[in-house]
Amino acid sequence: MASPFKKITKEYSNVSHVDSLSITILAEDTVLYESPFLGQHGISLYVETLREGVVRKVLVDVGQSPLALVNNMEELSIDLDDLDAVVLTHCHYDHTRGIAQLLAASSSSGIPVIAHPSIFRPHFVVDPEWRDIGMSEEDSAERIEASGGKLVLTSDPMEIFPGLYVSGEVPRLNEVELPPTGLRTSRGGMAVPDRMDDDISLYALVEGGGMTVLTGCAHAGIINILDMGAALFPGESLCGIVGGLHLIEAEPDRIEWTAKTLAERSPSWVGAGHCTGFGGQMALAATLEGKFFPLRTGISIHVDSDGMEMDSIVSILF
Repeated sequence: MASPFKKITKEYSNVSHVDSLSITILAEDTVLYESPFLGQHGISLYVETLREGVVRKVLVDVGQSPLALVNNMEELSIDLDDLDAVVLTHCHYDHTRGIAQLLAASSSSGIPVIAHPSIFRPHFVVDPEWRDIGMSEEDSAERIEASGGKLVLTSDPMEIFPGLYVSGEVPRLNEVELPPTGLRTSRGGMAVPDRMDDDISLYALVEGGGMTVLTGCAHAGIINILDMGAALFPGESLCGIVGGLHLIEAEPDRIEWTAKTLAERSPSWVGAGHCTGFGGQMALAATLEGKFFPLRTGISIHVDSDGMEMDSIVSILF
Protein backbone atom coordinates (compact mmCIF):
# COMPACT_ATOMS: atom_id res chain seq x y z
CA MET A 1 0.00 0.00 0.00
CA ALA A 2 1.39 3.38 -0.96
CA SER A 3 2.09 5.91 1.78
CA PRO A 4 -0.76 8.43 2.16
CA PHE A 5 1.80 11.14 2.82
CA LYS A 6 3.59 13.32 0.30
CA LYS A 7 7.38 13.42 0.35
CA ILE A 8 9.04 16.75 -0.31
CA THR A 9 12.49 17.77 -1.45
CA LYS A 10 14.46 20.97 -1.38
CA GLU A 11 13.04 21.67 -4.83
CA TYR A 12 9.47 21.33 -3.61
CA SER A 13 7.71 24.66 -4.07
CA ASN A 14 3.97 23.93 -3.88
CA VAL A 15 3.87 24.46 -0.12
CA SER A 16 0.60 24.31 1.81
CA HIS A 17 -0.30 26.43 4.83
CA VAL A 18 -2.75 26.06 7.69
CA ASP A 19 -5.09 28.79 8.85
CA SER A 20 -4.18 28.25 12.50
CA LEU A 21 -2.08 26.05 14.76
CA SER A 22 -2.66 25.01 18.37
CA ILE A 23 -0.09 23.22 20.53
CA THR A 24 -0.81 21.87 24.02
CA ILE A 25 1.97 20.56 26.27
CA LEU A 26 0.58 17.20 27.42
CA ALA A 27 3.76 15.99 29.09
CA GLU A 28 6.85 17.80 30.36
CA ASP A 29 9.14 17.63 33.38
CA THR A 30 7.22 20.40 35.16
CA VAL A 31 3.54 21.32 35.54
CA LEU A 32 1.55 24.53 35.88
CA TYR A 33 1.17 25.69 39.49
CA GLU A 34 -1.92 24.28 41.26
CA SER A 35 -3.04 22.50 38.11
CA PRO A 36 -4.67 19.05 37.81
CA PHE A 37 -1.94 17.83 35.46
CA LEU A 38 0.63 15.12 36.13
CA GLY A 39 4.27 15.73 35.22
CA GLN A 40 6.87 13.23 34.10
CA HIS A 41 10.39 13.16 32.69
CA GLY A 42 9.61 13.35 29.00
CA ILE A 43 7.61 15.36 26.54
CA SER A 44 4.42 15.09 24.51
CA LEU A 45 2.82 17.77 22.34
CA TYR A 46 -0.79 17.69 21.16
CA VAL A 47 -1.09 19.56 17.88
CA GLU A 48 -4.21 20.75 16.09
CA THR A 49 -4.15 22.40 12.68
CA LEU A 50 -7.09 24.13 11.01
CA ARG A 51 -7.21 24.50 7.25
CA GLU A 52 -10.28 25.33 5.20
CA GLY A 53 -12.54 24.16 8.01
CA VAL A 54 -10.77 20.80 8.46
CA VAL A 55 -9.10 20.10 11.83
CA ARG A 56 -6.19 17.63 12.00
CA LYS A 57 -5.04 16.24 15.34
CA VAL A 58 -1.51 14.94 15.82
CA LEU A 59 0.31 13.63 18.89
CA VAL A 60 4.04 14.37 18.89
CA ASP A 61 5.80 11.94 21.26
CA VAL A 62 4.11 10.26 24.22
CA GLY A 63 6.49 10.76 27.16
CA GLN A 64 7.18 7.64 29.21
CA SER A 65 4.06 7.32 31.39
CA PRO A 66 0.75 6.45 29.70
CA LEU A 67 -0.95 6.93 33.09
CA ALA A 68 0.15 10.57 33.33
CA LEU A 69 -0.48 11.25 29.65
CA VAL A 70 -4.03 9.85 29.67
CA ASN A 71 -4.79 11.78 32.88
CA ASN A 72 -3.76 15.02 31.21
CA MET A 73 -5.67 14.23 28.03
CA GLU A 74 -8.81 13.59 30.05
CA GLU A 75 -8.36 16.84 31.99
CA LEU A 76 -8.18 18.68 28.66
CA SER A 77 -10.99 16.67 27.01
CA ILE A 78 -8.63 15.30 24.35
CA ASP A 79 -9.84 11.97 22.95
CA LEU A 80 -7.38 9.30 21.82
CA ASP A 81 -9.97 8.12 19.32
CA ASP A 82 -9.79 11.44 17.47
CA LEU A 83 -6.07 11.32 16.63
CA ASP A 84 -5.18 11.52 12.94
CA ALA A 85 -1.50 10.63 13.39
CA VAL A 86 1.32 10.15 15.90
CA VAL A 87 4.90 11.32 15.36
CA LEU A 88 7.80 9.83 17.35
CA THR A 89 10.72 12.24 17.14
CA HIS A 90 13.36 9.69 18.16
CA CYS A 91 13.83 6.41 20.02
CA HIS A 92 14.37 7.56 23.61
CA TYR A 93 12.15 5.97 26.24
CA ASP A 94 10.99 9.33 27.62
CA HIS A 95 9.40 10.11 24.24
CA THR A 96 8.10 6.70 23.17
CA ARG A 97 7.28 4.45 26.11
CA GLY A 98 3.73 3.16 26.11
CA ILE A 99 2.91 4.03 22.50
CA ALA A 100 1.53 0.53 21.85
CA GLN A 101 -0.56 0.70 25.03
CA LEU A 102 -2.01 4.05 23.98
CA LEU A 103 -2.85 2.80 20.51
CA ALA A 104 -4.52 -0.28 21.97
CA ALA A 105 -6.67 1.97 24.17
CA SER A 106 -7.99 3.77 21.10
CA SER A 107 -11.00 2.46 19.20
CA SER A 108 -9.42 3.69 15.96
CA SER A 109 -7.28 1.44 13.80
CA GLY A 110 -4.64 2.22 11.23
CA ILE A 111 -3.44 5.38 13.00
CA PRO A 112 -0.25 6.46 11.19
CA VAL A 113 2.81 6.37 13.46
CA ILE A 114 5.52 8.41 11.75
CA ALA A 115 9.19 7.96 12.63
CA HIS A 116 12.68 7.50 11.22
CA PRO A 117 13.48 4.00 9.85
CA SER A 118 16.21 3.39 12.45
CA ILE A 119 14.04 4.14 15.48
CA PHE A 120 13.86 0.46 16.51
CA ARG A 121 17.65 -0.11 16.55
CA PRO A 122 19.42 -1.15 19.78
CA HIS A 123 20.19 2.00 21.75
CA PHE A 124 21.90 2.16 25.12
CA VAL A 125 24.49 3.77 27.38
CA VAL A 126 27.38 1.96 29.03
CA ASP A 127 28.55 4.57 31.57
CA PRO A 128 28.30 4.29 34.54
CA GLU A 129 26.59 1.00 33.67
CA TRP A 130 24.80 -0.61 30.75
CA ARG A 131 21.25 0.70 30.38
CA ASP A 132 18.75 0.39 27.56
CA ILE A 133 17.27 3.82 26.78
CA GLY A 134 15.69 3.11 23.39
CA MET A 135 12.37 1.68 22.26
CA SER A 136 11.15 -0.95 24.69
CA GLU A 137 10.20 -4.48 23.70
CA GLU A 138 6.59 -3.65 24.55
CA ASP A 139 6.72 -0.92 21.88
CA SER A 140 8.30 -2.94 19.08
CA ALA A 141 7.23 -2.40 15.48
CA GLU A 142 5.17 -5.58 15.62
CA ARG A 143 3.36 -4.55 18.79
CA ILE A 144 2.67 -1.04 17.51
CA GLU A 145 0.98 -2.44 14.41
CA ALA A 146 -0.81 -5.16 16.40
CA SER A 147 -2.19 -2.39 18.63
CA GLY A 148 -3.72 -0.51 15.71
CA GLY A 149 -0.85 1.65 14.51
CA LYS A 150 0.34 1.90 10.91
CA LEU A 151 4.06 2.57 10.78
CA VAL A 152 5.20 5.19 8.29
CA LEU A 153 9.01 5.26 8.40
CA THR A 154 10.87 7.96 6.49
CA SER A 155 14.32 9.50 6.49
CA ASP A 156 13.12 12.12 3.99
CA PRO A 157 11.09 15.28 4.61
CA MET A 158 7.38 14.52 4.31
CA GLU A 159 4.08 16.36 4.39
CA ILE A 160 1.85 14.78 7.05
CA PHE A 161 -1.14 16.97 6.34
CA PRO A 162 -1.36 20.21 4.36
CA GLY A 163 0.80 22.75 6.18
CA LEU A 164 2.38 20.24 8.60
CA TYR A 165 5.68 18.55 7.75
CA VAL A 166 8.24 16.23 9.32
CA SER A 167 11.90 16.97 8.69
CA GLY A 168 13.15 13.46 8.14
CA GLU A 169 16.85 13.04 8.89
CA VAL A 170 18.49 16.40 9.60
CA PRO A 171 21.94 17.13 8.10
CA ARG A 172 24.56 17.98 10.74
CA LEU A 173 26.18 20.98 9.07
CA ASN A 174 27.72 23.13 11.80
CA GLU A 175 30.73 22.27 13.92
CA VAL A 176 29.22 23.33 17.24
CA GLU A 177 26.21 21.03 17.38
CA LEU A 178 28.18 17.80 17.55
CA PRO A 179 26.43 14.43 17.86
CA PRO A 180 25.63 13.41 21.44
CA THR A 181 28.43 11.58 23.25
CA GLY A 182 28.03 8.50 25.41
CA LEU A 183 25.19 6.99 23.37
CA ARG A 184 25.72 3.58 21.79
CA THR A 185 24.16 1.20 19.33
CA SER A 186 25.12 -2.32 18.31
CA ARG A 187 26.79 -3.07 15.00
CA GLY A 188 28.44 -6.37 14.10
CA GLY A 189 28.27 -7.46 17.72
CA MET A 190 30.13 -4.37 18.89
CA ALA A 191 28.96 -1.29 20.81
CA VAL A 192 29.61 1.73 18.60
CA PRO A 193 28.76 5.46 18.97
CA ASP A 194 25.20 6.38 18.06
CA ARG A 195 24.76 9.73 16.26
CA MET A 196 20.98 9.82 16.83
CA ASP A 197 20.30 10.02 13.10
CA ASP A 198 16.67 9.17 13.88
CA ASP A 199 16.09 12.59 15.47
CA ILE A 200 13.33 14.34 13.51
CA SER A 201 11.33 17.53 14.04
CA LEU A 202 8.20 19.14 12.60
CA TYR A 203 7.52 22.34 10.69
CA ALA A 204 4.08 23.95 10.75
CA LEU A 205 3.42 26.69 8.21
CA VAL A 206 0.68 29.16 9.13
CA GLU A 207 -0.80 31.41 6.45
CA GLY A 208 0.43 34.90 7.26
CA GLY A 209 2.06 33.61 10.43
CA GLY A 210 5.31 31.99 9.34
CA MET A 211 6.95 28.72 10.37
CA THR A 212 6.68 27.15 13.81
CA VAL A 213 9.25 24.45 14.61
CA LEU A 214 8.33 21.59 16.96
CA THR A 215 11.09 19.46 18.47
CA GLY A 216 11.32 16.47 20.75
CA CYS A 217 14.90 16.83 21.98
CA ALA A 218 16.61 18.46 18.98
CA HIS A 219 19.49 15.98 19.18
CA ALA A 220 20.32 17.02 15.61
CA GLY A 221 20.92 20.56 16.91
CA ILE A 222 18.30 23.28 16.89
CA ILE A 223 20.30 25.47 14.48
CA ASN A 224 20.71 22.55 12.07
CA ILE A 225 16.94 22.00 12.33
CA LEU A 226 16.23 25.66 11.62
CA ASP A 227 18.65 25.65 8.69
CA MET A 228 16.86 22.65 7.20
CA GLY A 229 13.51 24.38 7.61
CA ALA A 230 14.86 27.49 5.89
CA ALA A 231 16.14 25.35 3.00
CA LEU A 232 12.87 23.45 2.65
CA PHE A 233 10.65 26.51 2.92
CA PRO A 234 12.56 29.54 1.59
CA GLY A 235 10.85 32.81 2.28
CA GLU A 236 8.99 31.59 5.36
CA SER A 237 9.63 33.76 8.42
CA LEU A 238 10.44 32.01 11.69
CA CYS A 239 7.46 32.37 13.99
CA GLY A 240 8.38 30.22 16.98
CA ILE A 241 10.03 27.14 18.44
CA VAL A 242 8.51 24.72 20.94
CA GLY A 243 9.98 21.59 22.53
CA GLY A 244 13.23 20.34 23.98
CA LEU A 245 16.61 21.71 22.86
CA HIS A 246 18.92 19.28 24.70
CA LEU A 247 21.30 21.84 26.14
CA ILE A 248 21.19 20.23 29.58
CA GLU A 249 24.57 18.53 29.09
CA ALA A 250 26.08 21.17 26.82
CA GLU A 251 29.21 23.12 27.66
CA PRO A 252 28.72 26.84 28.44
CA ASP A 253 30.29 27.86 25.12
CA ARG A 254 27.75 25.83 23.16
CA ILE A 255 24.85 27.17 25.22
CA GLU A 256 26.02 30.75 24.62
CA TRP A 257 26.51 30.10 20.89
CA THR A 258 23.08 28.49 20.57
CA ALA A 259 21.31 31.35 22.33
CA LYS A 260 23.16 33.98 20.26
CA THR A 261 22.64 32.19 16.95
CA LEU A 262 19.00 31.54 17.76
CA ALA A 263 18.46 35.22 18.49
CA GLU A 264 19.98 36.07 15.11
CA ARG A 265 17.24 33.98 13.44
CA SER A 266 14.69 36.41 14.97
CA PRO A 267 11.95 34.08 16.22
CA SER A 268 8.87 35.82 17.61
CA TRP A 269 8.88 33.40 20.55
CA VAL A 270 10.63 30.32 21.93
CA GLY A 271 9.08 27.89 24.42
CA ALA A 272 11.66 25.35 25.56
CA GLY A 273 11.75 22.79 28.34
CA HIS A 274 12.37 19.12 29.11
CA CYS A 275 16.02 18.49 28.13
CA THR A 276 16.84 22.16 27.55
CA GLY A 277 18.13 22.42 31.11
CA PHE A 278 18.10 25.33 33.53
CA GLY A 279 21.33 26.80 32.17
CA GLY A 280 19.97 26.69 28.65
CA GLN A 281 16.70 28.27 29.70
CA MET A 282 18.49 31.07 31.55
CA ALA A 283 20.72 31.81 28.55
CA LEU A 284 17.74 31.86 26.19
CA ALA A 285 15.75 34.10 28.52
CA ALA A 286 18.66 36.56 28.78
CA THR A 287 19.43 36.59 25.07
CA LEU A 288 15.93 36.57 23.59
CA GLU A 289 14.77 39.52 25.71
CA GLY A 290 11.16 38.69 26.52
CA LYS A 291 10.59 36.24 23.68
CA PHE A 292 11.38 33.13 25.76
CA PHE A 293 9.19 31.14 28.15
CA PRO A 294 9.83 27.80 29.87
CA LEU A 295 7.46 24.98 29.04
CA ARG A 296 5.05 23.56 31.61
CA THR A 297 2.61 20.68 31.33
CA GLY A 298 -0.76 22.22 30.53
CA ILE A 299 0.41 25.23 28.52
CA SER A 300 -1.58 25.87 25.32
CA ILE A 301 -0.20 27.94 22.44
CA HIS A 302 -2.26 29.27 19.53
CA VAL A 303 -0.75 30.64 16.32
CA ASP A 304 -2.53 32.34 13.42
CA SER A 305 -1.99 35.31 11.12
CA ASP A 306 -2.36 37.66 14.10
CA GLY A 307 0.59 36.07 15.92
CA MET A 308 0.91 33.82 18.98
CA GLU A 309 -1.21 33.70 22.12
CA MET A 310 -0.97 31.54 25.23
CA ASP A 311 -3.86 30.70 27.52
CA SER A 312 -4.68 33.24 30.24
CA ILE A 313 -3.17 31.19 33.10
CA VAL A 314 0.23 31.11 31.41
CA SER A 315 0.18 34.80 30.50
CA ILE A 316 -0.18 35.59 34.20
CA LEU A 317 2.77 33.35 35.10
CA PHE A 318 5.16 34.81 32.53
